[in-house]
Amino acid sequence: MRIHPLITRSDDLQALVDRLSKHPFIAVDTEFMRENTYWPDLCLIQVASVDEAAAIDPKADLDLKPLLSLFVENEDVLKVFHAGGQDLEIIHNLTGKAPSPLFDTQIAAMALGHGEQIGYSNLIESLLGHSLDKGARFTDWGRRPLDKRQIDYAIADVTHLATVFPRMVEKLRKTGRGAWLDEEMERLADPSSFAFPPEDAWKRLKLPSRNPAVLGRLKALAAWRETEARSKNLPRGRIIKDDTLAEIVLHPPKTQDDLGRVRGLSAGWRNNDIGARLVAALANVKPLDPEEMPERDPKRPGLTKDAVLVSDLLKLLLKIRAKESGVAAKLIARSDDLEALAAGVRKGLNMLSGWRYEQFGKDALDLVEGRLAFAIENGKLKMSRVAEPESVDA
Repeated sequence: MRIHPLITRSDDLQALVDRLSKHPFIAVDTEFMRENTYWPDLCLIQVASVDEAAAIDPKADLDLKPLLSLFVENEDVLKVFHAGGQDLEIIHNLTGKAPSPLFDTQIAAMALGHGEQIGYSNLIESLLGHSLDKGARFTDWGRRPLDKRQIDYAIADVTHLATVFPRMVEKLRKTGRGAWLDEEMERLADPSSFAFPPEDAWKRLKLPSRNPAVLGRLKALAAWRETEARSKNLPRGRIIKDDTLAEIVLHPPKTQDDLGRVRGLSAGWRNNDIGARLVAALANVKPLDPEEMPERDPKRPGLTKDAVLVSDLLKLLLKIRAKESGVAAKLIARSDDLEALAAGVRKGLNMLSGWRYEQFGKDALDLVEGRLAFAIENGKLKMSRVAEPESVDA
């Protein structure tokens, strides 16, 4: 594989994109810094085909549009990532779109017996049999110039990714599990995962209250913090931490002077501009409208003591089935769906349709409905069928 020097010129990038566009897939990775900013600071983009690999310097004076167009507009080239959530967020921030089509090797690894969140180094070691150099892992990617070791380290990520991807696809083909991943890949590329208006920021916060007045304050204050963080390009927690925000929501200040007594805020909030804006954000806040009230999750009704025990049995069954099939339990079923099944829910559960039903849902349904039982035989746990399974629409 040909390894290019760091690309810092638009004409070199355009030529690279022209060549990459002729391949059925490319491996993609990024290096960024985010410790002190709201928006990720993109420092490097790495791409590779089976023939060549390169790192592109987004901080250089070059036009990234051809590369970004390849990511989000060219439907003929599959974009391959590993644990690509933050990479996808960066591309979405730059283009308003997610790469398409895409493939994430960490998700694929869940279907191939590598566990739920296998790291890139461990995946490479498992599939290729050698360890990666981690020496530049915590480098400051924002500093210039980047030395050869840093660039080599970054490019290695995509060269190995371009090598393991075809092997994983072949394993998925042989096991017939490729289609199992379609839903997960679609979810990963959902634009709503990357962009949301400030007025929806409250939905990401956990507050044990269904009081409309409290939730109205939460909505207002979360939107205020989101706007402050974006405008200053600072992490949300640098504006105000979640627990401090929750304290103010539950016990709102009557005046700005009261902010000086809030744990987590300095005395300066009594009279500074940001404190004034916080108090203004809470002024005349109305209770959350009934149509905005979060619905109680129909999949998670209150569990009786017996249902809790059934849920525990389902989790045990899931562990057994996951081990037998070599598929990560998280890919088959989630805990809240197991609890819902234990509580009597039968509709809207992924485990009761498609491949999940065949691999686990059928037995899970039999267990909760008394057609499957656990037993101990010669000191070992086994399952025994006590009645013939009933068919359901999958």
